[in-house]
Amino acid sequence: MHNLTFEQVNNAEFKLFENNPIIKNPLNSFVVADPSVITPDVSHDGKWHLFCHTFFGVYRYESDNGIDFNNKGKIVNRAMRPNINYIDGTYYLFFERTRPVIFNLLSLVGAKWKSEIYCVTSKNLVDWSKPFLVIGKTRDYEECKQGIAISNPFLLETENGYRMYYSCGQTFIKDCGFCEPTHISFAESKNITDGYISREKPIISPDKNVHYLNLCSGCLKVYKLKDCYIGLQNGLFEEKGKSHSAIMLLKSDDGVNFEFVKPFLVPQMQGNSNWMKQYVYACCLTYYKGNLRLYFNARNVSNNLTGRECIGFYETEIE
Repeated sequence: MHNLTFEQVNNAEFKLFENNPIIKNPLNSFVVADPSVITPDVSHDGKWHLFCHTFFGVYRYESDNGIDFNNKGKIVNRAMRPNINYIDGTYYLFFERTRPVIFNLLSLVGAKWKSEIYCVTSKNLVDWSKPFLVIGKTRDYEECKQGIAISNPFLLETENGYRMYYSCGQTFIKDCGFCEPTHISFAESKNITDGYISREKPIISPDKNVHYLNLCSGCLKVYKLKDCYIGLQNGLFEEKGKSHSAIMLLKSDDGVNFEFVKPFLVPQMQGNSNWMKQYVYACCLTYYKGNLRLYFNARNVSNNLTGRECIGFYETEIE
């Protein structure tokens, strides 16, 4: 992204891929979500690698063209919302680690939730280390009445080391029947996998006076461009008695203080398909051979029984 300017991204005319969704929810899970993608110029084998989660953990998908993905199996259990990074010959897969399934189910009837950011590493995307803790609770705002939720890790290399953006807290979304992240913050360290110190206050919190942020904050992905930072944030909001999620384009000079620019991708019908009708969620922006592509997951409806989440993409060409 370092070779792109804000004007190029902001003025680009993105289009939804006509054959979306490219990864549909497996038969044993209503959800396949939170894509994180490595492009062929970065990967060790010249292939596309997409990581995402279902109800049963984080999985890796592989592709020759970034469109037709094959499921290569589960990487880790008790895992959600992955973020993959390839640094100096090692893959670092950060994710939200939850407690065993029984505790997650009990959270639906009042038991406290607990999740933290963990990591596994690999040299070849096949053999992985055991999970280890990277960021746990250190600030009061990371805990709420439902418990402790630290999620949606996103690593950014800085001049002084590493910055891990993350979501925290939980806001109950009534028509969905589940919680979404309340705040967005970050922690910094000189090391990739340890020593992170979280900010004293979040950088984004819900605001009843901001339409696309009137319920909660969702997650944030941050990219360094030639002339600034951009953020892609899926805030959750209420409109006409229903909840929705949309991806917003934000801009920042320092990667800390962000200002709203415009809605980047909003819920909509795609042709005759309602796969992204009510929610557009977490995303991953890639740039490869002049093609700027936003992978994202979306949900058709809020209903717990009929709601399904799938993965698709939105793209444009930049000279």
